[in-house]
Amino acid sequence: MATHSNNQYYVPHGSIYPAIISVGLLSLASGFIFSVATDKNADLAYLQAPGKWMMILGAMLILSMVFKWMGSVITESITGQFKQWEDKSFRIGMIVFICSEVAFFAAFFGALFYMRVLSVPELAGYDLDITPYKDFLAAWPSTGPGGLTVNGEFKPGPLHPMGAWGLPAINTALLLTSGATITWAHWGLIKNNRKQLVVGMALTVLLGIAFLACQAMEYHEAYTEMGLTLASGAYGASFFMLTGFHGFHVMLGTIMLIVILLRCMKGHFSPEHHFGFEGVAWSWHFVDVVWLGLFVFVYWL
Repeated sequence: MATHSNNQYYVPHGSIYPAIISVGLLSLASGFIFSVATDKNADLAYLQAPGKWMMILGAMLILSMVFKWMGSVITESITGQFKQWEDKSFRIGMIVFICSEVAFFAAFFGALFYMRVLSVPELAGYDLDITPYKDFLAAWPSTGPGGLTVNGEFKPGPLHPMGAWGLPAINTALLLTSGATITWAHWGLIKNNRKQLVVGMALTVLLGIAFLACQAMEYHEAYTEMGLTLASGAYGASFFMLTGFHGFHVMLGTIMLIVILLRCMKGHFSPEHHFGFEGVAWSWHFVDVVWLGLFVFVYWL
């Protein structure tokens, strides 16, 4: 492990982790391509089984190397390798990362705005006898041409959107509460109150898991009872892309929270040095804010 003085930025020794992760990514992507390409092609069916094992191998390589790599970073942190320079660069990097996430979700919200406010009303202004879309219903939420297939039965007509005041409202309460509990945990860390820190983090993890469970129930209802899928026109596509990517971020955030909780239980972090905690907290608060936008513009309005 490399060492440095207080006035020198810490640069670790060369590592094989990036190379192994690259091999894992190649294996995962190649296996996925083989599986998809051979799904309906009998001539390439012999590649389907190897593709599946390549995906498993790639995922295992990536997860194991991420675990080892993050373990090395934690070791560098608790052994005092990171000083003021590193702390500042970590904060700048996290801010840039969150800005990229803002741009990511802004693109999807922009697509939703374009469809609801511009494209669907504009299509409504055309003579439906000459519109290129058969049976198009120019109203939001739109299924696009045609209707929905629910349990194998085709149902034309307007789409009933996912209601806001059921599971989505519960999930809103869960995420807002989790934002309060992680802030409470942060206060405990600043005051060096380890019990408050651990309890607050444990509550935040439980709330994150509860959110994911409620979203899984919501998706099951959408698929089995409402016939709402990614292929259900403009509304279905935008609904699952926005809520699905947000759910993916919640899942990753919950995993990071679990890691931070375990580190807190081991006595890591101090009132003066705890950016690992703060970085995850920043990300979690960002997830909370994005969900509020989803609740208002996807579920409520």
